[in-house]
Amino acid sequence: MKKIALDAIDIRILAALQQHGKMSKSKLAEWVNLSPTPCWVRLDKLKKSRLITGYRTDIDLERIVDLTKVLVTISLKHHSKADFDRFEAYIHKVDAIIECDATGGGSDYVMKVITNNLTDFQCLIEQLLKAEIGVDRYFIYIVTRKVKSVLPNLAILINPSA
Repeated sequence: MKKIALDAIDIRILAALQQHGKMSKSKLAEWVNLSPTPCWVRLDKLKKSRLITGYRTDIDLERIVDLTKVLVTISLKHHSKADFDRFEAYIHKVDAIIECDATGGGSDYVMKVITNNLTDFQCLIEQLLKAEIGVDRYFIYIVTRKVKSVLPNLAILINPSA
């Protein structure tokens, strides 16, 4: 995939949006220390290049409802493209699975699952097994508390020597 070249101002725009979400043209320009019109032109360029994939709000769900978070590693029985495609198509349809990453190494996928309780989680696992989507084995890790959750520092990722 061709990488997109970014300068310091582009990085400041992306970092401000990543940290604060969608904001007015004048507020964004203030955050990145640029006048509104050039800031907006740069933002349009970043959007057109599809670097910005959306805006969202993070909600502390645990302040609203009791829930169970579980990390699940999955290994498939077979490893053809069709096997991966079938598994991934099914996973996209399950609302309780909020993240799923294909991995190399000891397992094929790592998923983050949120349900109301362990009983609901067990039902979800049983549905995955009944769906015959190629699950060979799985391991679960019940999340007891969040230790760290931050967004990546764009400036360091883009320019590690700085």
